[in-house]
Amino acid sequence: MLADLVRPMAGAPLVRWLALLMLCAAYLQGGLVKAFDFPGAIAEMKHFGVSPAAPMAVMAIALELGASLLILTGKYRWLGALSLAGFTLFATFLANRFWDIAPPVRAMAMNGFFEHIGLCGGFLLVAWHDLNDRQPKGLSS
Repeated sequence: MLADLVRPMAGAPLVRWLALLMLCAAYLQGGLVKAFDFPGAIAEMKHFGVSPAAPMAVMAIALELGASLLILTGKYRWLGALSLAGFTLFATFLANRFWDIAPPVRAMAMNGFFEHIGLCGGFLLVAWHDLNDRQPKGLSS
């Protein structure tokens, strides 16, 4: 009964799109910041030992912005979501290696690690829903 009261608002297409925008917000922000401060993007790549730094920074910008746009436009949403899930998982193991950090900073890095794992789960759900919504009728999974 409560779900029937909430469904008209929470199930609205605008709410779905805003939720997708919120899920992509860090990647839109990150891609734009890297694009407008390319020397900073290169420095970030070097900080994390990613080489060659400049081409990898370009790839990160293209991935963060391009995959976010796929998700937000609905064109190959599943591909954008899987791309950001993979990117996030890779970046999490690169940047949030809490097991290598001494306390008390370890707790913050651990929180960041598991928050990013949660983002991966969110993107996997987006891909799952998109692929299942587009599944041809009459086929079972």
